[in-house]
Amino acid sequence: MRDLDQWVIVCEDVQKSFGRFEVLKRVNLKVARGEVFCIVGPSGGGKSTFLRTLNALETFDAGRIRIGNIELPSTRREVIEIRVGMVFQNFNLFPHMTVRRNVALGPVRARGLSWRDSNERSERLLTRVHIADQADKYPGQISGGQQQRAAIARALAMEPKILLFDEPTSSLDPEMVQEVLQVMRELAHTGITMIVVVSLEGAVVRQRMELIKSSLICGATRLTCTLCGSAKRLWSSDFRRTNDRIF
Repeated sequence: MRDLDQWVIVCEDVQKSFGRFEVLKRVNLKVARGEVFCIVGPSGGGKSTFLRTLNALETFDAGRIRIGNIELPSTRREVIEIRVGMVFQNFNLFPHMTVRRNVALGPVRARGLSWRDSNERSERLLTRVHIADQADKYPGQISGGQQQRAAIARALAMEPKILLFDEPTSSLDPEMVQEVLQVMRELAHTGITMIVVVSLEGAVVRQRMELIKSSLICGATRLTCTLCGSAKRLWSSDFRRTNDRIF
């Protein structure tokens, strides 16, 4: 019971292949309740695939994944019930709906909340991510940073206990990155469990790492990463955990 209370995510020897290409190679990790956890690595290293397995958006071939008290593979409904939310790299907002409607839709469809109550929740969350004044606009009418903050509000509308971020700032202009990071920093202090996927891309990574408490290094090729100001060589045969701050 103590292990179940402490570790909200447990992965043991998780494997995933696309044809003959092995994407996940016996991944083992544990994420504590309330932890802010980062997966760092180059494009093609399997980071997003791994994140999608945690949200039942992707199957895995072997190994074990436990989210809360649910063993995967499981249904999307069960994953929703244990409150796992996800923020995607490309926002994935419905272009024909206002920002308010995008945020309010999930609780109505998945949890049976009334439109009135869901709209009220939407307005509170949009205020929380600092875009309440954009509520009646459509995604195409607001900036990329505002769209990503709307996507975070949409994920929060489902009241998740675990929030997965798939490279949440990679598609943003540099001046918009800080807008999203500020919201993520605020969330990191609320006790919600966060897993953040980040690519290794020089100075941008250093900027993003400000909110990270612990991280997991992965990769698809040999590469150099700067850890605490010194270059270290990383190899891709497995995932390795470090408590170093990467900026």
